[in-house]
Amino acid sequence: MLSIASLHLYPVKSLRSLEPEVMDLEAWGARGDRRWVVVDADGIFLTQRKDPIMATVRVLQYPNGIVLQHATQPDLRVPFPDGGPIADVAVWKDTISARDAGDEASLWLSAIIGKSCRLTYMDAPGSARPGHHAGHDFQVSFADGCPLLVCTTASLQYLNTRLKVPVPMERFRPNIVIAGAAPWEEDSWVTLRIGDVELRNVKSCSRCVMTTIDQATGTIPHKGEPLRSLGALRRQEGGIMFGQNALVVRGGRIKLGDPVQLSKN
Repeated sequence: MLSIASLHLYPVKSLRSLEPEVMDLEAWGARGDRRWVVVDADGIFLTQRKDPIMATVRVLQYPNGIVLQHATQPDLRVPFPDGGPIADVAVWKDTISARDAGDEASLWLSAIIGKSCRLTYMDAPGSARPGHHAGHDFQVSFADGCPLLVCTTASLQYLNTRLKVPVPMERFRPNIVIAGAAPWEEDSWVTLRIGDVELRNVKSCSRCVMTTIDQATGTIPHKGEPLRSLGALRRQEGGIMFGQNALVVRGGRIKLGDPVQLSKN
């Protein structure tokens, strides 16, 4: 039987993750997931790809916003910038209207990341960033391209048999991790049902250098790994693949241990 092994939420794109026991799914993804993004002076999004130190910034949620935490700085509470200045934010090829979170958050993050940057918030996820793929229209937050990423414990376990030093699932920054499958079985999944929730896998996820970054330290402990070994197993048209990008067909609440039913290709 397939079931949910873990859930992962990223309030601020490319900062540290949370692992809730319960997750509410909406049309654009998990509630609270990647609604914030750090941008440079030109409004272009920042990620661990070029600034791995971002992995060391923790984020907590509270009803009116988020709390940023780092070993070198006092905690900073950042409220939702309702009615704040509007900024144009670039995420890949998309330009998105977002709310600027203010100078205090900007100075706090700039001191850690080592460059001038600002924190912005997507206050209208239902309309801010429409997406389209293979005949499917959808909304997406500041995630790279799709509302959700689904991975399996079996595929990671198989990859780890090829590594000298195993890596944790957090290197791949999924939203939903499913146990009980065979390695790479997720490639054949189309529709996933978790209670009343329905998801649809639409494409494999191409992986990058972020998989090499230790999410606790922001360092690269074993240069090129696990991406090099994954490439030997999973290099396909479009990149080195791990996990499936998914859309939310019908939203609702999911939790750890929930059974997962599916249809395959």
